[in-house]
Amino acid sequence: MGIASRIRRALAEERWDYAPHEAPVMPGSPGSPAHPARRKAAYIAVAVLLGLTGGLGNALVAVNTGVLGGSLGLDPVEVAWLPTVYVMTNVSINLLLIKFRQQFGLRPFALIFVGLYALLCLAHLFVSDFSSAILVRAASGMAAAPLSTFALYYIMQAMPPAARLKGVVLGIGIPQCATPLARLFSPELLAMSQWRALYLFELGLAALSLAAVLVFRLPPTVRQKAFEQTDFITFALFATSMALFAAVLGLGRIVWWTQAAWIGWALIVAIPMLAVALTIEHGRANPLLNTRWLASADIVRFTIVTVMARIVLSEQTLGAVGLLTVLGQTNDQLQEFHAIIAVASLAGVLASAATLNVQRLSHPVMLAIGLVAVAAYVDSHATSLTRAPQLYVTQALIAFSATFFLGPALLFGMTRALKEGSGHIISFIALFGIINSLGGLGGSALLGTYQVVREKANSAALVQAIDPTDPIVQQRLQAGAAGVGRVIGDPALRTAEGGALLSQAATREANVLAYDDVFRLVALLAALTCAYLAFLLIRRAVRTRRQEPA
Repeated sequence: MGIASRIRRALAEERWDYAPHEAPVMPGSPGSPAHPARRKAAYIAVAVLLGLTGGLGNALVAVNTGVLGGSLGLDPVEVAWLPTVYVMTNVSINLLLIKFRQQFGLRPFALIFVGLYALLCLAHLFVSDFSSAILVRAASGMAAAPLSTFALYYIMQAMPPAARLKGVVLGIGIPQCATPLARLFSPELLAMSQWRALYLFELGLAALSLAAVLVFRLPPTVRQKAFEQTDFITFALFATSMALFAAVLGLGRIVWWTQAAWIGWALIVAIPMLAVALTIEHGRANPLLNTRWLASADIVRFTIVTVMARIVLSEQTLGAVGLLTVLGQTNDQLQEFHAIIAVASLAGVLASAATLNVQRLSHPVMLAIGLVAVAAYVDSHATSLTRAPQLYVTQALIAFSATFFLGPALLFGMTRALKEGSGHIISFIALFGIINSLGGLGGSALLGTYQVVREKANSAALVQAIDPTDPIVQQRLQAGAAGVGRVIGDPALRTAEGGALLSQAATREANVLAYDDVFRLVALLAALTCAYLAFLLIRRAVRTRRQEPA
C-alpha cells in the first residue's frame, strides 16, 4: 500500500450504521452511540487533554509576556502583539471550520488541524525574532481553534443521553481553567530553560493530543455540501474586520488610543468592511451569519449581558494580578494564590454542570455576575499593605463565577439557535466566539485604560497634597535619606535620593488607589448587569402570569 493510499485511509471517515436515536443532530457533529465504560473514560481523558491544550496555547504566552520579551529582545508593544495576533486569527476561523466539518467530515478535520497545530508548536522552538514570532502565533491561533470544539465533542460522547447538556457545560468550561494553571506552573517551566520550556511543554501537549485523536476516533458524522463561493468573500471581509478590532483592543491602551495613528486607520478600514460583510449576508438565502436572527431581541439581550460579563470578569486578570504586581509580588510568590484560583475555576465548571437547569439558564448567569459585584466591592478597599492572602476568598469567588456562567450562557443561545434550525448554529457559534475573544480584550482595554487614567489623577492629587514644609513630609524625606546614608556620602545626593524614594511611594499609592477605582467600576458594572437580568426575569414572569388563564 502506497503512502498516498495510507493517508487517504487515515483521513477517511468510517462507515457506521446508526440507530435513529444515535444519528448526528446536524451535519458536522458526531453521532451518539452507546459506548462501553472504558471507552467513555478514554473520551473524558481525551476531552480534558484537548481542552487544556487549546487553552494553554495562548495562556502560556499571555501570562509570561515579560519573560518572552526579555528572551527575544522585544519592547512592550512588540510583546503585546504576541497574544493579540493569536486572538486576531482565532476569533473568526470557526465560521469556516464548521462548514469544513460538514463537507469533509470529522476525521480529516481532526487530523489536519491537530497535526498542523503540533507542527506549529514545533516551529515555535525556532523562533528567534519578532517577525517569525508573529507569524507562528498567528498561524497557531487558526490551528488551535478546533481543539476546544473537539474537547466538547469528546466529553459529550462519555455522557448518557439525559446528561448531554451537562457535557456541553463541562466541555466549554475545561479550556477556561488553562489560564490559572498556566500561572501556577509557569515558574517551574521557566526555571528549566527560560521561554523554550514553555514551547516544549506546549509541543508535548500537542503531540499527545494528536496521538489521542488518532487512537480514539469520534463516531463519524453526516456530510453534505456546505461551502458556497460567497462564503469566502464574506469570511475575508468579516475576519479582516474582526482582526483589526482585536488589534485595536489589544494594543490601544499600550500605544495609547490618541497617540498611535494606525488605530484610527484600522477602525476606518474595519467598520466599512464589517458593514459590507453584514450587507452581503443579509441578502443571502444560506448565509454564514443570519443577520435577521442575530438582530432579534433575545439575541441582542444575550449579547449585552454576555459582553458585560466578559468585561467584569476581566477584573481578575488585570485587576487583582496587576495590583499584586504593583505591590512587588511575582508569580513565584503567588503559587498558593494561583492554586486557589485554579481550584475555584474547576469548582465553577463542576457546579455549573451539576446545577444545570435548561428552564432557568439565566439564573446562574445572574448569580455569577452578582458574586463578582460583591467580590469586587470588597477588593476595592485594598491598601498598599494588601497581599495575596487578603484576596484569596474574593478572587476565588470571581474565578468560580468566570467558569460557572459560561456553560449556561452558551446553552441559552444554543437552544434558541436550534429552535430556529441547524443553519443558525454557525451564526451563534461565531457570535459566541467573538463575544468571548473580543469581550475579553475589550474588558482588559477598558479596565486597563481606566486604571491608567485614575493613576494619573490620583498621582496629581497626592503630589499636590505634599507640602515640603510639613514636618511629616520632612521626616519622611530624612528617613529616606538616612536609609541610603551608608552608600551615599554626599548630603545633597542623600536628600535627592530621599525625595526620589518619597516619589516612588507616592506612585505606588496612586496605583493602589487606581486599582481600587477599577474594582469599584467593576462592582458597579456587575451590579447594573445583575439588576438588568433581574428586571428581564421579573418582566418575563409577569408576562407569563398575565397570559395564564384565570
